[in-house]
Amino acid sequence: MSRNYAGLSRERIIIEALHIIAGRGLGGLSMRRLGDALDVEAMAIYHHFPRGKEQLFNAIAAYVTTARVVSGLTEGQGPPEEEPGSEEAPAEAAEADDRPWDERLTTWAEAYRARLLTYSGALSLLMHRAPHTLGEEDTRALLHTAFTEAGLAGTDVPRACDALHSYCLGSVAHQVRHRGQEDSPEEAEALARFRFGLRALLGGLSG
Repeated sequence: MSRNYAGLSRERIIIEALHIIAGRGLGGLSMRRLGDALDVEAMAIYHHFPRGKEQLFNAIAAYVTTARVVSGLTEGQGPPEEEPGSEEAPAEAAEADDRPWDERLTTWAEAYRARLLTYSGALSLLMHRAPHTLGEEDTRALLHTAFTEAGLAGTDVPRACDALHSYCLGSVAHQVRHRGQEDSPEEAEALARFRFGLRALLGGLSG
């Protein structure tokens, strides 16, 4: 069968991998299945991910968690073609955001939650991988600045950042785990519960 490699890119591979994960679970993703879905030989994928599946997993985690979807960052369509951390992948300057620190963090947390729900099949990846990309650095800078404005200092700042990340991941994991159950809340109620817990968390961290 003729295989068309034109247009194959890291982003296209990642998005198709996420489609497979959504339908078959993480265990259902293989390089051969991914190649079939992309209509390419599996070896074509290794051209973009020469270190194989683990490198692809890391790229998926980075795509889900560090896309520019948070307040103060320019929203992008996907990861750069360069390897994460490449000097040739310039960080986009964040626009100034003069809103109060808690409003900025609320916007970020809600956008992050929405993205995690969209790619909930990859949650197990996110629990075990901390992507190190320019987008991740931008996110950490945003959170660090906001928590510093809230009055935190020293090691309390990274601790607060970790607490916020953990809350978002845990909240989404809890919601996904209970999908389909009789007592599972509708999305509007799930979002209300998320916002309630988020207010409590931010209030406690700044208190």
